[in-house]
Amino acid sequence: MTRDDLFNTNASIVRDLSEAAAKSCPKAFIAIITNPVNSTVPIACEVFKKHNVFDPRRIFGVTTLDVVRSSAFVAEAKNLDVEQTNIPVIGGHAGITIIPILSQVKPSCKFSDDEVKKLTERIQNAGTEVVKAKAGAGSATLSMALAASKFVESLLKGLRNEKSVQCAYVASNACKGVDYFATPLEFGKNGIEKILGMGKLNAYEQGLVDAAIPELQKSISKGLKFVSG
Repeated sequence: MTRDDLFNTNASIVRDLSEAAAKSCPKAFIAIITNPVNSTVPIACEVFKKHNVFDPRRIFGVTTLDVVRSSAFVAEAKNLDVEQTNIPVIGGHAGITIIPILSQVKPSCKFSDDEVKKLTERIQNAGTEVVKAKAGAGSATLSMALAASKFVESLLKGLRNEKSVQCAYVASNACKGVDYFATPLEFGKNGIEKILGMGKLNAYEQGLVDAAIPELQKSISKGLKFVSG
């Protein structure tokens, strides 16, 4: 199933659920894991805007799956404890818009240029890797429940006024040229308390961001046009 197929199936579902939420529970936290996230998050936000109840701190695109995969792949490559390994993943949630910032990995470790390229490509294409491993028996859903759980746990910690940081795709001015972008976020009792931004990127990572922007623009525009008709 292509991203276009997903859009055709899921766009109306996200729109209709967002309509119901905007009318019945406009202060709810809306965590969207429904693909294509790069388009479905703008759809939800536009619906809330139409009802004059949009709060950018409360609508999130769950991209934690990319963080989970990045941590697993890096831990495997560097013989680290995966539970203690964290890599911020910025941009979006599809293909080249998935940008692992390996220069900011914790615990700090060094990568050769070849390692960076191979790890980045593996992370960006992890969904395809899963589909191939299933040999046609299913889609790229591996670890989605874990990712959703980790995201919700982070959000709940913020609601309890505990320090909590997680990457997510949200309405943001963190990246010039797009109105939605994933970066690390600090959560609090109102949802997003602070957009932490991309941090310092090296030249390779900046190139990945530059390449992702046109793809994000197309996906965002597609979502906006769907709502506006």
